[in-house]
Formats: sequence, structure tokens, C-alpha cells
Amino acid sequence: MKVFIDEHRDAFGIEPICKVLRIAPSGYRRYAAQRRDPARRCTRAQRDDTLIAHIERVWLDNLQVYGADKVWKQLNRDGIVVARCTVERLMRRLGLRGVIRGKVVRTTVADTAAPCPRDRVNRQFTASRPNQLWVADFTYGAPSPWKQQECCGRGLSMSGIHLRSHQDGVA
Repeated sequence: MKVFIDEHRDAFGIEPICKVLRIAPSGYRRYAAQRRDPARRCTRAQRDDTLIAHIERVWLDNLQVYGADKVWKQLNRDGIVVARCTVERLMRRLGLRGVIRGKVVRTTVADTAAPCPRDRVNRQFTASRPNQLWVADFTYGAPSPWKQQECCGRGLSMSGIHLRSHQDGVA
């Protein structure tokens, strides 16, 4: 809105535009005064301006791989005392990110040359009687030692397939 007021203030004036936009003219005047004289800005905004230059310098010096934690540690080593959350906030505002390590888990590689199986139920997953339609779902999840102990302790399989027999005679 501030840019809009800047562009149209000569044609319409500040107060009529602010009245239509339903904002206080004093808010726009404060913004314009701070833009003319940066010393009028709050202490946090002034400090952010100096920190942004240091954060960008550290991030670029380290091949753009440092995340907020390493940038924060490097700034403190350089004698610039700053909170980690401040570095995180400013890096987020600047769009700076560190390298994310690890591989993306790819569980299947589709063979585009192979023919697709026929759709035998025509996407109608309702059955009129028991055992007419069986549906399977394969979901990948990285196994953890806790889940393995829990499953093996209960006699369940780690593959996610659980077999159960019906005691009431209905199969």
C-alpha cells in the first residue's frame, strides 16, 4: 500500500488515498519520515540492517552451504554477538538456506516401457459380498529400532502385513 500511495500521492493527495484504503495518514507519514532519515527507525531495524551485511558475508564466504546455526556460530567467533533466532529470522527474510544433507528415499523406479496392469474394478472399490474385492497398500516407512522391538515383541511382522484368523468362523 505504501508503494501505491507513493505513486499516486501527487494526483490525489495522501489523506484521500488513506481514507479510501482505511489506514491512518500518520502511519504513512511515519513510514515516509523513516525512509528519508533511517536514524528515525527503531533500534531493531537499524541493527538488522548491519547484521544482514554480516550474515550475507559469512554465508557467501562459506560457499553458501552454512545454515543459520553455523552462520550464528561464525558471527560469534568474529565478535559479533547476536542471538541465533535473530540469524534465523534474517536468513529467512533474505531467502538464504544452508545445504540440506541426506538423500531422498526413492522406494520404486517406474518402468515406463512396461505395460500397466488392467484395472479390474474400474476404480469402484465397493463390494457387494465378503471376499469379492481385495485391496493392498504398500507404504514405505524407514524402520527404527524401537518399532522393530515393538513389532517383534508382539509377534508382528516388520513388513506391515498382519495376518489374523477369525474365531467366529467367518473368513
